[in-house]
Amino acid sequence: MPWNQFSTDQEGVMIAGVSKIAVGDEMVRAYIARPDGTGPYPGLVLIHHAPGWDEYYREFARRFAEHGFIAVCPNLYERFGNGTPGEATAAARAAGGVSDDMVVQYSEAALTWIKAQPTSNGKVGVIGNCSGGRYAVLAASRVPAFNAVADLWGGVVAAPDQLTPNQPVAPIDLTPQLNAPIIGIFGNEDNGPSPAEVDQHEAALKEHGKVYQFHRYDGAGHAFMVYDGVRYRPQQAMDAWDKIESWFTQHLA
Repeated sequence: MPWNQFSTDQEGVMIAGVSKIAVGDEMVRAYIARPDGTGPYPGLVLIHHAPGWDEYYREFARRFAEHGFIAVCPNLYERFGNGTPGEATAAARAAGGVSDDMVVQYSEAALTWIKAQPTSNGKVGVIGNCSGGRYAVLAASRVPAFNAVADLWGGVVAAPDQLTPNQPVAPIDLTPQLNAPIIGIFGNEDNGPSPAEVDQHEAALKEHGKVYQFHRYDGAGHAFMVYDGVRYRPQQAMDAWDKIESWFTQHLA
């Protein structure tokens, strides 16, 4: 459903709130927003950005639910303690942050939860911005059950000296494994990823014959869709939103 195209006589509600999902042997908090209907609905795993499991991502999940998706955003910082989003983020950073393996585990657990719901249509995508965009590409490359992916200005290119024990691989190197169609949203004034790095990512997708669609915005830099920051660009953000929703509707409906 494109933006603002609902009928004003439409009835129905959305259910949203914090619940817990199983990740291995532990129960992890996740923000879940879903249409209150019989479905079937496509699903989305939202991988939050470095600032944390915050209010922006809760709103993001509700927006997808309003448009007919089951949206699940697990708290990647669950193991590092609680507090405000900022406090939890600081604790996670002080402990060395989350590992790629851990993010993949959480993402796959959220996918499994969605597919187990009686209102699921069995198709699930994954989306994230900034570090979450990197993680979304990583998860879609390592978990073949994902049906589509959206990378919002996530950097997938890394030099060997930038790799760490927590992030031992550059997601671009996993391009041969990526089977989900991918949409990329980038600002041309961004330095991380830079336009040259986006070019490199696009070249890798072309080389390996992947289904992709990249959109690059003039007058926009990093985090231009994040409405509570000074870098927010409303026109570019809303155009990007429509393209993201269309992509997921095409590949998940």
